[in-house]
Amino acid sequence: MDGSDPNSPLRFSTATYTLTLPVDRPYAYLDDAHGSRLAELYVLSSVHPLHGRDDTVEVGVWKAETSGDETVYSLRVASSVWDAKIYHLRCQAHRFTYEIEIHGHGQLAETLYFGGYASPYQRWGSGFLQSGHHFTRGFNPEPISEELHEFSPTSGVHIDMLGVPLPGKGDWFFTPPPFCFTFEGAHGWLGMGVEAAPGANRWTEYTYHGGRGFHLSLSYEGHTSVAGSYRLPAIGFDFDADPFAVLAKHAEALRSAGYAPDVFAQPKPQWWFEPIYCGWGTQFDQFVRDGGRAADYARQENYEAWLHTLAQHGVEPGIVVIDDKWQATYGDNQADEERWPNLHGFIAGQHAAGKKVLLWLKAWDHEGVPPGECITNAAGVPLTVDPSNPAYEQRLRRSVRRMLAPDGYDADGFKIDFTARIPSGPGLRLHGDLWGLELMKRLLEIIYTEAKRTKPDALVITHTPHPYLADVLDMVRLNDTLELERLEDPRIGSDIRAAMGVRAHIATIACPDALIDTDNWPVRDRAAWRQYMRVQPELGVPALYFVTHIDRTQEPLEAEDYALIRETWERYRSARKLTEERL
Repeated sequence: MDGSDPNSPLRFSTATYTLTLPVDRPYAYLDDAHGSRLAELYVLSSVHPLHGRDDTVEVGVWKAETSGDETVYSLRVASSVWDAKIYHLRCQAHRFTYEIEIHGHGQLAETLYFGGYASPYQRWGSGFLQSGHHFTRGFNPEPISEELHEFSPTSGVHIDMLGVPLPGKGDWFFTPPPFCFTFEGAHGWLGMGVEAAPGANRWTEYTYHGGRGFHLSLSYEGHTSVAGSYRLPAIGFDFDADPFAVLAKHAEALRSAGYAPDVFAQPKPQWWFEPIYCGWGTQFDQFVRDGGRAADYARQENYEAWLHTLAQHGVEPGIVVIDDKWQATYGDNQADEERWPNLHGFIAGQHAAGKKVLLWLKAWDHEGVPPGECITNAAGVPLTVDPSNPAYEQRLRRSVRRMLAPDGYDADGFKIDFTARIPSGPGLRLHGDLWGLELMKRLLEIIYTEAKRTKPDALVITHTPHPYLADVLDMVRLNDTLELERLEDPRIGSDIRAAMGVRAHIATIACPDALIDTDNWPVRDRAAWRQYMRVQPELGVPALYFVTHIDRTQEPLEAEDYALIRETWERYRSARKLTEERL
């Protein structure tokens, strides 16, 4: 570090990067190890409460303090809406973080990073200022329906927990992946990842706002109170040769700081590794042929017939997933006795045949749940269940026990779906003080802990590969292989293995001890299905969704297709056996 002359810039330089803080403008210049400029980071970020817009009105001077292997640069400023703001750059040899500390009172609406309103400089004018970049391309770890992860730094992208098949919302596949954008510079990649202590993961969306300049933002939606002082999540900067290596450093930084659980090398029941048959694709096949809704075909007699057909062709999955909608109501998860007259008996029959059974759960749906146990909008309309409400928590725990206990249905775990329907927006009302990723973790935590208490080897599958959630899941589902409505788009679907391989890589980085459910629906046609069947064991646990036909094209499965399933699963099981013998 230099900068002993008050008129010279402060500088922190290592073998990995250099940060320079000029005295005449509110930026931190970031250069790589070769001296190439990566970004001009605008320091005076705005933190907007619900009651106003944050304009930085006076700026102090940088102060530096070194302790051990870390140097911290701090800048105190005055704000139009807060009593004070303090910016911190915490610099270490291989990485640094940028933090914002605010003092005052208010409800957080939106936090900006590296962009904001400022009016203390006559020379630079007033208004909204942001950062400069010298990136060649960006990488977003959130899968979208177009299967495009790379983006132009002059565009905008986001990572969130939401998603529905509507314009601009086709990103329900991972809810969420790591909140970390990565960017390519002249000599490698850097990441900008959100780092928050447990309890402080209260946002719903992380956005990169690109253009000639850029800034980042976290959406708080008015559900976080500041009373006195509040330290916002840091943005951590990591450097490496490719985006996946940068993501891995971000995930490791969360674990090293105690911001994410360290859950490596946990023993796993062998049945968790068994190939999966999920009935959803077959339900959809029947819907295509006979009409109605795909959920109408989640019936006991159908599942018995489908499993019988597979057995006739020598196909024996180790895990059976009963999909949407086996239950009378999504919110209470009691069996629909008209469709499933003997769910316990069906599961007992599968157990006798050496198979395990998972029940599909629709997260957040309040069907059958009293309005008093729901999150509502300002008009009192129920939107979702409320995991912060003790009454709903007890309802959900009773439901889990009923589904897994031997004197209940005696199922073996859950496939949790639709986590992308998490509530979002200002003015929503809930019982407790949770929001964003913290609310997601609470819902999964209730299900997970009660499942393990009821049946210790229960398997919980989610599509939420974030490091903070690693201790409330056992397996990450890669989710829909393609968006059904866009299967004709020539930009997507040409290589299912590549698209799902990227998802599997991201999921493994985020949750290294979790297994991977490779999924298998929807597919463009039988040829694409065959391609993906062959490579599934390379990615994780093989999954089968079809019994007699590919739903969309109505192409029949032929003798060679059943042989492909048998041979693929046999090789997979043999490889698993060899792995176990070596261990």
